Amino acid sequence: MKKAAIIMGSDSDLKVMSAAAGVLEDYGIPYEVHIYSAHRTPEETAAFAAAAKDNGFGVIIAGAGMSAALAGVLAAHTVLPVIGVPLKSSVFDGMDALLSTVMMPPGIPVASVAVNGAKNAAHLAAQILAVGDEALAEKIASVKKAQKEAVLQKDASVMEKMKEYR
Repeated sequence: MKKAAIIMGSDSDLKVMSAAAGVLEDYGIPYEVHIYSAHRTPEETAAFAAAAKDNGFGVIIAGAGMSAALAGVLAAHTVLPVIGVPLKSSVFDGMDALLSTVMMPPGIPVASVAVNGAKNAAHLAAQILAVGDEALAEKIASVKKAQKEAVLQKDASVMEKMKEYR
């Protein structure tokens, strides 16, 4: 199975980005976590991305706040899919990071999830990796089925509770 990379611009991003690791673990997807900065370690960031495919990675999740250039820099140096997680900061409530993540030039695509959406980034990474992995696809289908059943249970429960209010 291909690995996933979780890259963040600072250790202050770990609290949010660790949620992606939890989802990957639930799916049994191997991953590595690294701190690289688009601005403070540009050479190391580019080198990681350029070698990622050869190093067994199949997808990169990149979390960054403020200017959020990290996902775009990684995407510029790899053929692998890159998923950007715009992170909320004290400035502009994460809107700056969201706009920086989604405004990529043609030919440098970055998928994006919601501000602080590390869990969904990992679910999307799993779905990307599942394209070539039937066992992983079955795990994802099982998770989606469990989610559906949970919602239907809540629906039945709320209908019963509504009877109490009539």
